[in-house]
Amino acid sequence: MPNTLQTFLAAATQKAADDLVATVESLPEDRRGWSPSDKGRTALDQVAECAILNGGTADIIASRTFPPGFDYQSFQRAKTELAQDWNNLKALLQANTTRVIAAIQSVPDDALEIQIDMPWGKMSLAEILAYPYWNMSYHQGQTYYIGSIA
Repeated sequence: MPNTLQTFLAAATQKAADDLVATVESLPEDRRGWSPSDKGRTALDQVAECAILNGGTADIIASRTFPPGFDYQSFQRAKTELAQDWNNLKALLQANTTRVIAAIQSVPDDALEIQIDMPWGKMSLAEILAYPYWNMSYHQGQTYYIGSIA
């Protein structure tokens, strides 16, 4: 396979998912759902975000549109429910990571500059392909922080 942005991001996305899982599993079980403050997020909540958004990103890549009628409250409820069971959460993260990697790999080079309207402004398809890798890497750092103060 040629050395392309898509090839890099597919591999980096898988590594970020694997590293995020390893980081959560390195926490004592009683700290995975613990928050460092009233306004802080738990490690499980952060992984739930990644699991859900990896699937959503796969959909955006395929459709080239942000889902109409996205409901933030429903997203928050889904995260909260998903964060209750590590095994289900881990399985969804893995499944949606596989989906988004397949979507990343399906994008031809000449589509990378396509602009997609997002609620906060336009993003190129290349930027959207990078989002799962960036988001999981960011939340791995947040999870390390929880582990450092737990």
